[in-house]
Amino acid sequence: MSITQQYLLDSYRAVQHDERTPPAPGSQDWQVIREVRDYGRFRAVVEERPAHGWIRAAVSRLIRGSGARTPRLRH
Repeated sequence: MSITQQYLLDSYRAVQHDERTPPAPGSQDWQVIREVRDYGRFRAVVEERPAHGWIRAAVSRLIRGSGARTPRLRH
């Protein structure tokens, strides 16, 4: 059974029992992403790490730590 079929079945059952219909699939995806981001920031603060910018810092460490830069190609 696909997610759409399950949603339709749950909606039908909710209407039959005079209950609220469930939210449509995918309607709360961005909210979930924001909550995961906020939880990561919370964990960073609890663990006394920087709460934001960790990806940029990691990339800059990789670039600085490599030592040698790749030469530019000239045509």
